[in-house]
Amino acid sequence: MHDLSTEDEQDPLATHQDADLEIELLMEALFRKYGYDFRGYSKAHIRRRVTQRLRTSGLNTVSQMQDKMLHSPTFAEALLNDFSIGVTEMFRDPPFYQQIRQKVIPLLKTWPHIKIWHAGCSTGEEVYSMAILLKEEGLYDRTQIYATDFNQHALNVAREGIYASNKIKKYSQNYSASGARATFGDYIHTQYDAAILSNSLQKNIVWAHHNLVTDSDFTEAHMVVCRNVLIYFSKELQNKVHQLFFNSLVNGGILCLGNKESLQFTDHASHYTHVDKKQRMYKKIYAE
Repeated sequence: MHDLSTEDEQDPLATHQDADLEIELLMEALFRKYGYDFRGYSKAHIRRRVTQRLRTSGLNTVSQMQDKMLHSPTFAEALLNDFSIGVTEMFRDPPFYQQIRQKVIPLLKTWPHIKIWHAGCSTGEEVYSMAILLKEEGLYDRTQIYATDFNQHALNVAREGIYASNKIKKYSQNYSASGARATFGDYIHTQYDAAILSNSLQKNIVWAHHNLVTDSDFTEAHMVVCRNVLIYFSKELQNKVHQLFFNSLVNGGILCLGNKESLQFTDHASHYTHVDKKQRMYKKIYAE
């Protein structure tokens, strides 16, 4: 056990040779006690979040953190939220949505009914973006979106569809750059300091708890969207999740990853063709 009270503020774990071992034990204890498995997550990601929680909690060691996590469900929930917190915004990466309109929508139109799995949806901004896009392309009424995350707090925020009004300018700019067919104001109304998304966007979205690490196939989907989640996973865990996506997609289904993620070097690289290489969009090859 290490006393971190006098450590460098930039990284309180920097000089402790056993810090990585303590973090591994923390992840093992979290899995055995609560069933959430971060053991395959990127070590750098977990270390950053543990360091941040040490600074804000007043604890001095990772071992103290483990003890508190085991005996305080409230602290454990805060820790889970730390590990799973996502960076997201509406129409994030506008070129991605441009290519969805140009290259993926024509493929989706070939199916009479469409199921989309938005895995790791965080607080829902990108799910609502997809709903708007589908609405403008005339597909929303025959689409069911399953939006999942293991972070219940994030799901609760997503379900509400209420975001801080100071984010709307950025969201509106992203929307305009994404190939918009209307104005962003058509989908929101403001109240005090909040922007509330139109109820019409909610009707075909099912919000559900799902853990990519421990849960099984989710649905028979025509498109799986999972962006900027796998970058936090180890290669072994990425392969496990890609198996999940592969099993969940229909033949010819579309897989969309984040722009820093790829199928290259995974066990499933040969099972897909590119729809758009730059935007990390793939099509599942039809089985013989």
